[in-house]
Amino acid sequence: MPDVIAYQNPGSAEVLKPVTRDLGLLGPREIHLRQTVIGVNYIDVYHRNGIYALPLPAVPGVEAVGIVEAVGEDITGLSKGDRVIYAGLPAGSYAQERIIPASMAIKPPPALDDRLLGGSFLRGLTAHMLLETVTQLQPGQVVLIHAAAGGLGLVLSQWAKSKGVITLGTVSSQEKADLAMRYGLDHPILYRQEDFVEATLALTGGRGADFVIDGIGGDTLAASLRAVRPFGLVASIGQIAARPEAVDPALLVNRALIRPSIVTLLADRHAYRQAATAWFDMLSAGFDQPDGVDYPFAAAATAHADLEQGLTRGPVRLIV
Repeated sequence: MPDVIAYQNPGSAEVLKPVTRDLGLLGPREIHLRQTVIGVNYIDVYHRNGIYALPLPAVPGVEAVGIVEAVGEDITGLSKGDRVIYAGLPAGSYAQERIIPASMAIKPPPALDDRLLGGSFLRGLTAHMLLETVTQLQPGQVVLIHAAAGGLGLVLSQWAKSKGVITLGTVSSQEKADLAMRYGLDHPILYRQEDFVEATLALTGGRGADFVIDGIGGDTLAASLRAVRPFGLVASIGQIAARPEAVDPALLVNRALIRPSIVTLLADRHAYRQAATAWFDMLSAGFDQPDGVDYPFAAAATAHADLEQGLTRGPVRLIV
């Protein structure tokens, strides 16, 4: 029986344990995958710690690359031996083998290897959602990206820069500032040394950013609304620090706030495939990203702990 990484109850990274589970029967419109590379993302942390609760006991994970071992009835376009990638719900990608709906599986270009794809897929899809669906910035406009040296931040900076957008980003240290600038960040803001709202206004001549991407949460969200220009947009996409505080309606005067969900976008199979194709095109064209960090499959708890402590750079992968 294939191994999975599961948790019985929400908690810290140590709740993640390798266990053995029955794969179950292959149903119509489903495929059986033997997985090779599993992406580790911050949404997995939110699932594990109970912020976004899963039915218990649970297997986290929302993306992986693998080889099709078998296909169920009523499936066209997929065959045994095909290499595929997927992202989205239902969670459960921390598994050596898995059965998923065939509609989740996408065949990537052969030139893109498993390590390049693994751990970057959900981030690429999220960047597409933010920069091509939530809003479409024009050359010369300004985006402020929080945690600009994080895995998603590095993708966002480079993607926005490719569109001719001016990129501002918050980072915690000069080392992270140097890293982010290598991947497209124009103006790092060391938030421990300066107020990011004041810095953003100074860098934009008092106008504010056109778009702010806030994955920090807590009281940062209210400050982000003060950093955006009149009739600008703030996207709240996470809560690394804490749940976002309630927003005073006065802060929304002439400003817009959205909390977009990549999971919701991925449920729209047309939008999902459109975003995937865009990410494959970016990678094929030489989109740059740090090599990332590989962990043995059984070391998922270590991967989570390192991710939460900010010790990783670029894609985080479990190698099966």
